[in-house]
Amino acid sequence: MGRGTVMMGPAHSLSGAAAWLGVGAAAAAWDHPMPWPVLVTGALICAGAALAPDLDHKAATISRAFGPVSRGVCEVVDKLSYAVYKATKKQGDPRRSGGHRTLTHTWVWAVLLGAGCSALAVGTDRWGVLAVLFVHMVLAIEGLLWRATRGSSSDVLVWLLAAATAWIVVGVLDEPGNGSNWLFTEPGQDYLWVGLPIVLGALVHDIGDALTVSGCPILWPIPVGRKRWYPVGPPKGMRFRAGSWVELKVLMPAFMVLGGMGCLAALNFI
Repeated sequence: MGRGTVMMGPAHSLSGAAAWLGVGAAAAAWDHPMPWPVLVTGALICAGAALAPDLDHKAATISRAFGPVSRGVCEVVDKLSYAVYKATKKQGDPRRSGGHRTLTHTWVWAVLLGAGCSALAVGTDRWGVLAVLFVHMVLAIEGLLWRATRGSSSDVLVWLLAAATAWIVVGVLDEPGNGSNWLFTEPGQDYLWVGLPIVLGALVHDIGDALTVSGCPILWPIPVGRKRWYPVGPPKGMRFRAGSWVELKVLMPAFMVLGGMGCLAALNFI
C-alpha cells in the first residue's frame, strides 16, 4: 500500500471502536440499550473489522496477522478482487494490475461479510462467536499496537491474548441478561447482532480511506458517470495523506474523545 493512500492501522481501529460506541449511545437513546458485554464485544469486533478490507494487500496488518494462513487468503482475495474488477469495470475505470482497494472496499463486501459472520454465530452459537471474536481481537490488538506487534514471536503472544480474552468475553455474554439476544429476541436469534459491528467496521474503514488522496470505490456496483469503481471522496483539497498531522493530531484524538463520550452515553452516565 503506497504511503499516503491508506489510513494507518491505529486510526482505522480507533475509528471502528468509536463507531460502535456511538451506536451504543444511539441505541440507548432509542430505548434499545446494549448490555455492557455487548458494548465491549461489539467495540472489539468493530475495531478489528475496521482493518479487514485491506485483506486484498499483502503488506496489510490483516494479511500478516495469522501467518501463512492469512497470507494465503490474501492472495486468493486479491485475485478474486482483480477478476471482479476486470469483469465489471466501465470505460472510465483505469487499468489495474491488482485487486487492492476494489471489491473488499465496497458496501457489498461489508454486508456479505457481516451476514456471513451472523450466520456462523447463529448456526454454531458459542463456538462461532468465539471464532469471530478471536479473529477480530487479533486484528484489534495488532491494529492498535501496530509497530509493537511486528514479528512472529509477537504474533504468538497476540494470538494467546486474543484467545483468552475471547473465551472470557463469550463466557460473560452467555450469562442470562448479558446480551446474547440483544436487539434480536426471537428464539434461534441469539448472536444475530454479531454481524452488525463487522458491517460497521468495514464501512468505517472505507469512509476513512475515502478521505485520503486516492478515494474509495465504496458505492460499487452503482455506476457514477463512466465509472463503476468511482473513487468516492471529498474535494481533492480536503483530502489528506496517511500518517500526516491531520490523521495523527486531529483524527486519532477525535476518535478517542468521541469513543469515550459514546461509551459514557451508552452506559447512561451522561
